[in-house]
Amino acid sequence: MPERSGRRSFLGHSLAAGAGLALPARWTLGQSIPPAPVQPPDSVRFAHLTDIHVQPELNAQAGMARALAQAQSRGATLVLNGGDAVMDVFAAGRPRAEVLKKLWRTTCADECSVPMRHVVGNHDILGWNRSKSGLAESEADWGKKFSAELLGLERTYHAFDLGAWRIICLDSTQPHGDSYVAYCDDAQADWLQRTLAQTPASMPVCVVSHIPILTLTMLTWDERKRADYEKPTEIPAAEMHTDGSNLHALFRKHGGVKLCLSGHIHLLDRCELDGITYICDGAVSGSWWKGPHRGMPEGFGLIDLKADGSFAHQYETYGWQATAAD
Repeated sequence: MPERSGRRSFLGHSLAAGAGLALPARWTLGQSIPPAPVQPPDSVRFAHLTDIHVQPELNAQAGMARALAQAQSRGATLVLNGGDAVMDVFAAGRPRAEVLKKLWRTTCADECSVPMRHVVGNHDILGWNRSKSGLAESEADWGKKFSAELLGLERTYHAFDLGAWRIICLDSTQPHGDSYVAYCDDAQADWLQRTLAQTPASMPVCVVSHIPILTLTMLTWDERKRADYEKPTEIPAAEMHTDGSNLHALFRKHGGVKLCLSGHIHLLDRCELDGITYICDGAVSGSWWKGPHRGMPEGFGLIDLKADGSFAHQYETYGWQATAAD
Protein backbone atom coordinates (compact mmCIF):
# COMPACT_ATOMS: atom_id res chain seq x y z
CA MET A 1 0.00 0.00 0.00
CA PRO A 2 1.37 3.44 -0.82
CA GLU A 3 2.37 5.68 2.04
CA ARG A 4 -0.07 8.53 1.44
CA SER A 5 -0.08 10.69 4.50
CA GLY A 6 -3.05 12.75 3.33
CA ARG A 7 -5.36 9.81 2.83
CA ARG A 8 -4.02 7.91 5.79
CA SER A 9 -4.74 10.86 8.07
CA PHE A 10 -8.32 9.66 7.98
CA LEU A 11 -7.35 6.21 9.26
CA GLY A 12 -7.55 7.08 12.91
CA HIS A 13 -8.98 3.75 13.96
CA SER A 14 -7.12 0.51 14.44
CA LEU A 15 -9.90 -2.03 14.72
CA ALA A 16 -8.00 -4.42 16.96
CA ALA A 17 -9.98 -3.48 20.04
CA GLY A 18 -13.28 -3.10 18.20
CA ALA A 19 -12.94 -6.53 16.67
CA GLY A 20 -12.26 -8.11 20.03
CA LEU A 21 -8.66 -9.08 19.28
CA ALA A 22 -6.31 -9.54 22.20
CA LEU A 23 -2.94 -8.11 21.29
CA PRO A 24 0.10 -9.24 23.25
CA ALA A 25 1.81 -6.49 25.22
CA ARG A 26 4.53 -4.72 23.28
CA TRP A 27 7.98 -5.45 24.54
CA THR A 28 11.33 -3.86 23.79
CA LEU A 29 14.65 -5.15 22.58
CA GLY A 30 16.53 -6.84 25.38
CA GLN A 31 13.44 -8.08 27.17
CA SER A 32 12.54 -11.75 27.15
CA ILE A 33 10.07 -12.85 24.51
CA PRO A 34 6.78 -14.16 25.91
CA PRO A 35 6.22 -17.89 25.43
CA ALA A 36 4.74 -19.01 22.14
CA PRO A 37 1.13 -20.15 22.11
CA VAL A 38 0.81 -23.89 22.57
CA GLN A 39 0.42 -25.54 19.21
CA PRO A 40 -2.66 -27.75 19.06
CA PRO A 41 -2.13 -31.41 18.20
CA ASP A 42 -2.69 -32.46 14.61
CA SER A 43 -2.03 -28.94 13.30
CA VAL A 44 0.52 -27.00 11.26
CA ARG A 45 1.79 -23.54 12.13
CA PHE A 46 2.83 -20.81 9.69
CA ALA A 47 3.65 -17.13 9.96
CA HIS A 48 1.97 -14.47 7.83
CA LEU A 49 4.50 -11.64 7.37
CA THR A 50 3.03 -8.88 5.27
CA ASP A 51 4.10 -5.37 4.26
CA ILE A 52 7.74 -5.83 5.16
CA HIS A 53 8.81 -2.99 2.87
CA VAL A 54 12.50 -3.80 3.24
CA GLN A 55 14.81 -0.93 2.30
CA PRO A 56 18.35 0.21 3.07
CA GLU A 57 17.04 3.09 5.20
CA LEU A 58 15.65 3.14 8.76
CA ASN A 59 17.41 -0.10 9.72
CA ALA A 60 14.66 -2.00 7.93
CA GLN A 61 16.83 -5.00 7.09
CA ALA A 62 17.49 -5.60 10.79
CA GLY A 63 13.77 -5.29 11.49
CA MET A 64 12.94 -7.85 8.82
CA ALA A 65 15.59 -10.19 10.22
CA ARG A 66 14.19 -9.87 13.74
CA ALA A 67 10.64 -10.59 12.59
CA LEU A 68 11.82 -13.68 10.68
CA ALA A 69 13.79 -14.87 13.70
CA GLN A 70 10.81 -14.54 16.00
CA ALA A 71 8.46 -16.26 13.56
CA GLN A 72 10.80 -19.23 13.39
CA SER A 73 11.31 -19.26 17.16
CA ARG A 74 7.54 -19.57 17.53
CA GLY A 75 7.56 -22.85 15.66
CA ALA A 76 6.43 -21.64 12.24
CA THR A 77 7.30 -24.26 9.65
CA LEU A 78 6.49 -21.88 6.79
CA VAL A 79 6.75 -18.14 6.28
CA LEU A 80 4.09 -16.71 3.99
CA ASN A 81 5.09 -13.29 2.65
CA GLY A 82 1.83 -11.39 2.19
CA GLY A 83 3.17 -8.85 -0.32
CA ASP A 84 4.92 -5.49 -0.40
CA ALA A 85 8.21 -7.23 0.22
CA VAL A 86 10.19 -4.17 -0.85
CA MET A 87 9.81 -0.40 -0.53
CA ASP A 88 9.31 0.13 -3.43
CA VAL A 89 9.70 -0.57 -7.14
CA PHE A 90 6.26 0.56 -8.31
CA ALA A 91 7.52 4.13 -8.68
CA ALA A 92 11.28 3.47 -8.57
CA GLY A 93 13.92 3.59 -11.26
CA ARG A 94 16.24 0.76 -12.25
CA PRO A 95 19.13 1.40 -9.81
CA ARG A 96 16.83 1.45 -6.78
CA ALA A 97 14.97 -1.65 -7.95
CA GLU A 98 18.20 -3.62 -8.21
CA VAL A 99 19.30 -2.53 -4.73
CA LEU A 100 15.99 -3.65 -3.24
CA LYS A 101 15.99 -6.97 -5.08
CA LYS A 102 19.45 -7.80 -3.73
CA LEU A 103 18.52 -6.69 -0.22
CA TRP A 104 15.38 -8.85 -0.19
CA ARG A 105 17.10 -11.94 -1.53
CA THR A 106 20.09 -11.62 0.78
CA THR A 107 17.96 -11.17 3.89
CA CYS A 108 15.69 -14.10 3.04
CA ALA A 109 18.68 -16.36 2.36
CA ASP A 110 20.55 -15.34 5.51
CA GLU A 111 17.66 -15.13 7.98
CA CYS A 112 15.02 -17.68 6.98
CA SER A 113 15.69 -21.41 7.33
CA VAL A 114 12.12 -22.58 6.72
CA PRO A 115 10.29 -22.59 3.37
CA MET A 116 8.79 -19.32 2.14
CA ARG A 117 5.75 -18.75 -0.05
CA HIS A 118 4.82 -15.42 -1.56
CA VAL A 119 1.97 -13.13 -2.53
CA VAL A 120 2.65 -10.16 -4.81
CA GLY A 121 1.98 -6.69 -3.40
CA ASN A 122 1.60 -3.42 -5.28
CA HIS A 123 5.04 -2.22 -4.16
CA ASP A 124 6.63 -5.32 -5.72
CA ILE A 125 5.58 -4.41 -9.28
CA LEU A 126 8.23 -2.68 -11.34
CA GLY A 127 7.62 0.66 -12.97
CA TRP A 128 3.83 0.84 -13.30
CA ASN A 129 3.98 4.45 -12.15
CA ARG A 130 5.66 5.56 -15.35
CA SER A 131 5.71 9.24 -14.43
CA LYS A 132 7.89 8.55 -11.37
CA SER A 133 9.84 5.43 -12.36
CA GLY A 134 10.91 6.64 -15.79
CA LEU A 135 10.56 3.04 -16.98
CA ALA A 136 8.64 1.80 -20.00
CA GLU A 137 6.81 -1.40 -20.84
CA SER A 138 9.68 -2.32 -23.16
CA GLU A 139 11.77 -3.21 -20.09
CA ALA A 140 12.43 -6.96 -20.10
CA ASP A 141 11.21 -7.35 -16.51
CA TRP A 142 8.52 -4.68 -16.60
CA GLY A 143 5.69 -4.94 -14.11
CA LYS A 144 4.95 -8.32 -12.62
CA LYS A 145 7.79 -10.01 -14.45
CA PHE A 146 10.03 -8.31 -11.92
CA SER A 147 7.73 -9.46 -9.09
CA ALA A 148 7.89 -13.06 -10.23
CA GLU A 149 11.68 -12.94 -10.45
CA LEU A 150 12.01 -11.18 -7.09
CA LEU A 151 9.87 -13.80 -5.34
CA GLY A 152 10.78 -16.87 -7.39
CA LEU A 153 7.29 -17.38 -8.80
CA GLU A 154 6.31 -19.04 -12.06
CA ARG A 155 2.97 -17.23 -11.88
CA THR A 156 1.70 -14.49 -9.60
CA TYR A 157 -1.22 -16.60 -8.36
CA HIS A 158 -0.90 -20.21 -7.27
CA ALA A 159 -2.01 -22.84 -4.76
CA PHE A 160 -0.31 -25.38 -2.54
CA ASP A 161 -1.26 -27.78 0.23
CA LEU A 162 -0.18 -27.34 3.84
CA GLY A 163 -1.15 -30.09 6.23
CA ALA A 164 -4.83 -30.84 5.75
CA TRP A 165 -5.42 -27.42 4.16
CA ARG A 166 -5.19 -25.94 0.68
CA ILE A 167 -3.64 -22.48 0.50
CA ILE A 168 -4.67 -20.28 -2.44
CA CYS A 169 -2.50 -17.23 -3.11
CA LEU A 170 -4.15 -14.51 -5.21
CA ASP A 171 -2.75 -11.56 -7.15
CA SER A 172 -4.80 -8.54 -6.06
CA THR A 173 -3.15 -5.77 -8.06
CA GLN A 174 -4.30 -4.79 -11.55
CA PRO A 175 -3.10 -1.78 -13.61
CA HIS A 176 -5.06 1.45 -13.82
CA GLY A 177 -3.18 4.22 -15.58
CA ASP A 178 -0.09 4.97 -13.52
CA SER A 179 -1.75 3.43 -10.47
CA TYR A 180 -3.67 0.24 -9.70
CA VAL A 181 -6.97 -1.21 -8.52
CA ALA A 182 -7.75 -4.43 -6.65
CA TYR A 183 -9.51 -7.38 -8.25
CA CYS A 184 -8.81 -10.73 -9.91
CA ASP A 185 -8.52 -10.38 -13.66
CA ASP A 186 -10.47 -12.74 -15.92
CA ALA A 187 -7.73 -15.35 -16.31
CA GLN A 188 -7.13 -15.49 -12.57
CA ALA A 189 -10.86 -15.60 -11.78
CA ASP A 190 -11.29 -18.57 -14.12
CA TRP A 191 -8.30 -20.30 -12.52
CA LEU A 192 -9.70 -19.68 -9.05
CA GLN A 193 -13.08 -21.17 -9.96
CA ARG A 194 -11.39 -24.25 -11.43
CA THR A 195 -9.10 -24.62 -8.42
CA LEU A 196 -11.99 -24.49 -5.99
CA ALA A 197 -14.04 -26.88 -8.13
CA GLN A 198 -11.16 -29.35 -7.98
CA THR A 199 -10.87 -28.97 -4.19
CA PRO A 200 -13.13 -31.26 -2.17
CA ALA A 201 -15.63 -29.34 -0.05
CA SER A 202 -14.33 -31.34 2.92
CA MET A 203 -10.84 -29.88 2.46
CA PRO A 204 -10.41 -26.58 4.35
CA VAL A 205 -9.11 -23.68 2.30
CA CYS A 206 -7.18 -20.54 3.26
CA VAL A 207 -7.13 -17.74 0.67
CA VAL A 208 -4.30 -15.20 0.88
CA SER A 209 -4.35 -11.86 -0.94
CA HIS A 210 -2.26 -8.76 -0.48
CA ILE A 211 -5.19 -6.35 -0.68
CA PRO A 212 -8.15 -7.36 1.50
CA ILE A 213 -11.13 -9.07 -0.05
CA LEU A 214 -13.20 -7.81 2.86
CA THR A 215 -12.06 -5.54 5.71
CA LEU A 216 -13.76 -3.38 8.29
CA THR A 217 -10.91 -0.87 8.17
CA MET A 218 -12.27 0.56 4.94
CA LEU A 219 -15.52 1.48 6.67
CA THR A 220 -13.69 3.82 9.04
CA TRP A 221 -11.26 5.70 6.83
CA ASP A 222 -13.72 8.15 5.28
CA GLU A 223 -14.33 10.55 8.17
CA ARG A 224 -16.62 13.41 7.22
CA LYS A 225 -18.45 16.43 8.49
CA ARG A 226 -22.13 16.32 9.44
CA ALA A 227 -23.11 17.99 6.17
CA ASP A 228 -21.73 14.96 4.31
CA TYR A 229 -23.58 12.29 6.28
CA GLU A 230 -26.05 11.57 3.50
CA LYS A 231 -23.27 10.65 1.10
CA PRO A 232 -22.45 6.95 0.91
CA THR A 233 -19.25 5.68 2.45
CA GLU A 234 -16.66 5.31 -0.27
CA ILE A 235 -14.24 2.39 -0.41
CA PRO A 236 -11.20 3.18 -2.58
CA ALA A 237 -10.73 0.67 -5.39
CA ALA A 238 -7.05 0.34 -4.50
CA GLU A 239 -7.71 -0.59 -0.85
CA MET A 240 -10.21 -3.46 -1.04
CA HIS A 241 -11.10 -5.93 -3.78
CA THR A 242 -13.77 -4.45 -6.04
CA ASP A 243 -14.86 -8.03 -6.78
CA GLY A 244 -15.02 -8.87 -3.07
CA SER A 245 -18.76 -9.59 -3.13
CA ASN A 246 -18.33 -12.03 -6.01
CA LEU A 247 -15.39 -13.73 -4.32
CA HIS A 248 -17.31 -14.10 -1.08
CA ALA A 249 -20.24 -15.64 -2.95
CA LEU A 250 -17.85 -18.08 -4.66
CA PHE A 251 -16.28 -19.04 -1.34
CA ARG A 252 -19.65 -19.47 0.33
CA LYS A 253 -20.88 -21.69 -2.50
CA HIS A 254 -17.82 -23.89 -2.30
CA GLY A 255 -18.19 -24.35 1.44
CA GLY A 256 -14.58 -25.21 2.21
CA VAL A 257 -13.10 -21.71 2.43
CA LYS A 258 -12.59 -21.04 6.13
CA LEU A 259 -10.01 -18.26 6.28
CA CYS A 260 -8.95 -15.29 4.14
CA LEU A 261 -5.75 -13.44 5.06
CA SER A 262 -4.55 -10.08 3.78
CA GLY A 263 -2.41 -7.06 4.60
CA HIS A 264 -1.93 -3.78 2.72
CA ILE A 265 -3.75 -1.56 5.25
CA HIS A 266 -1.10 -1.83 8.00
CA LEU A 267 -3.94 -2.29 10.51
CA LEU A 268 -5.49 -5.35 12.12
CA ASP A 269 -9.07 -6.49 11.99
CA ARG A 270 -11.11 -9.67 11.96
CA CYS A 271 -14.62 -10.20 10.67
CA GLU A 272 -16.68 -13.36 10.23
CA LEU A 273 -19.47 -13.88 7.71
CA ASP A 274 -21.19 -17.03 6.46
CA GLY A 275 -18.64 -19.23 8.19
CA ILE A 276 -15.68 -17.44 6.57
CA THR A 277 -13.21 -15.46 8.66
CA TYR A 278 -11.44 -12.49 7.09
CA ILE A 279 -8.28 -11.31 8.88
CA CYS A 280 -6.26 -8.29 7.81
CA ASP A 281 -2.92 -8.48 9.62
CA GLY A 282 -0.82 -5.52 10.70
CA ALA A 283 2.47 -4.76 8.97
CA VAL A 284 5.94 -6.02 9.81
CA SER A 285 7.09 -2.47 8.97
CA GLY A 286 4.38 -0.73 11.02
CA SER A 287 4.26 2.79 9.63
CA TRP A 288 6.86 2.05 6.96
CA TRP A 289 9.63 1.59 9.58
CA LYS A 290 8.79 4.89 11.29
CA GLY A 291 6.99 3.35 14.28
CA PRO A 292 3.51 1.90 14.93
CA HIS A 293 0.84 2.77 12.38
CA ARG A 294 -2.16 4.47 14.00
CA GLY A 295 -1.33 2.68 17.23
CA MET A 296 -0.86 -0.70 15.56
CA PRO A 297 2.62 -2.03 16.43
CA GLU A 298 4.93 -3.77 14.02
CA GLY A 299 4.06 -7.45 13.85
CA PHE A 300 2.84 -10.48 11.97
CA GLY A 301 0.19 -13.18 12.12
CA LEU A 302 0.85 -16.61 13.62
CA ILE A 303 -1.66 -19.18 12.40
CA ASP A 304 -2.33 -22.77 13.45
CA LEU A 305 -4.25 -24.76 10.85
CA LYS A 306 -6.00 -27.75 12.39
CA ALA A 307 -6.88 -30.94 10.57
CA ASP A 308 -10.57 -30.57 11.44
CA GLY A 309 -10.82 -27.31 9.47
CA SER A 310 -10.58 -24.97 12.45
CA PHE A 311 -7.72 -22.57 13.04
CA ALA A 312 -6.19 -20.21 15.57
CA HIS A 313 -4.72 -16.79 14.79
CA GLN A 314 -2.55 -14.59 16.99
CA TYR A 315 -0.98 -11.24 16.14
CA GLU A 316 2.65 -11.22 17.27
CA THR A 317 4.55 -8.02 17.92
CA TYR A 318 8.29 -8.43 17.98
CA GLY A 319 9.63 -5.55 20.04
CA TRP A 320 10.81 -3.34 17.21
CA GLN A 321 11.84 0.23 18.01
CA ALA A 322 11.98 2.67 15.10
CA THR A 323 15.24 4.51 14.54
CA ALA A 324 15.75 8.12 13.54
CA ALA A 325 15.57 8.81 9.82
CA ASP A 326 18.87 8.31 8.00
